[in-house]
Amino acid sequence: MEKVRRVERMVALTKLLVDSPQELISLRYFCEFFDIAKSTLSEDLSSVKASLQHFSLGTIETVAGVAGGVRFIPYRQGERAFAVLKEVQQRLQEPDRVIPGGFLYMSDILYDWHITSRLGEIFMTRFAERQPDYIMTVETKGIPLAVMVARAFNKPLVIARRDSKVTEGSSISINYVTGSSRRIQTMSLTKRAIPPKSKVLLIDDFMKAGGTANGMKELVTEMGGTVVGTGVLVATATPGPKVVGDYEALLVLNGVDEVTRTVDIEPVYCKPDEEA
Repeated sequence: MEKVRRVERMVALTKLLVDSPQELISLRYFCEFFDIAKSTLSEDLSSVKASLQHFSLGTIETVAGVAGGVRFIPYRQGERAFAVLKEVQQRLQEPDRVIPGGFLYMSDILYDWHITSRLGEIFMTRFAERQPDYIMTVETKGIPLAVMVARAFNKPLVIARRDSKVTEGSSISINYVTGSSRRIQTMSLTKRAIPPKSKVLLIDDFMKAGGTANGMKELVTEMGGTVVGTGVLVATATPGPKVVGDYEALLVLNGVDEVTRTVDIEPVYCKPDEEA
């Protein structure tokens, strides 16, 4: 490879790491890619790590040993995370988002990868110490958010369906009661999705009473897995307590006034020392 300046090499090095969050990449790969010595690479990695940490953009973790290497760990916490949540709050407070029945239109936000990618990093930061093996959601609106959480964790995504698909082979189905309307619904998951004893993080876009999240939890239990946490983008303040007790919401919806078309919603701030 043609010799390049150090600043050019560090830009490329940062790009390679950021494009593969949580992925352990061997030092040998970088040495061969840039045609440099390991000592030179170590200096570059130290500079990149210091820069990322200075601007709270993430960090670089070094793993020693034969099977070791380096990996980029994205995190978004403190004021940087709160700024993202404030932006989502402002967009959700727009009057034209109020839908008859007291609902909020959220699809455009959930399908905007610029926003969901940052929300995924916030969830990853808050649940990092849980070390999930899989990220799970239920179809359909929560899928884009769960995809970004899975990317931040570099873990597979599992999607529970409202009904089973023949193309996915044998599956496990459960009936669960929705927490708000008390209706019985069905949720299914292919048997190959989650191996036994897997640790699963549940992600959803909205929680009112927690019935859907509780249904996913029961489904994971039927598969022989363990739920290590539940994250939702928006949770209503009432009713309370929720069917699922252990959950983390990024925003809390206190109420929607259909007459004045006002939305009372607030972000949940989490201090850096309270996060993983």
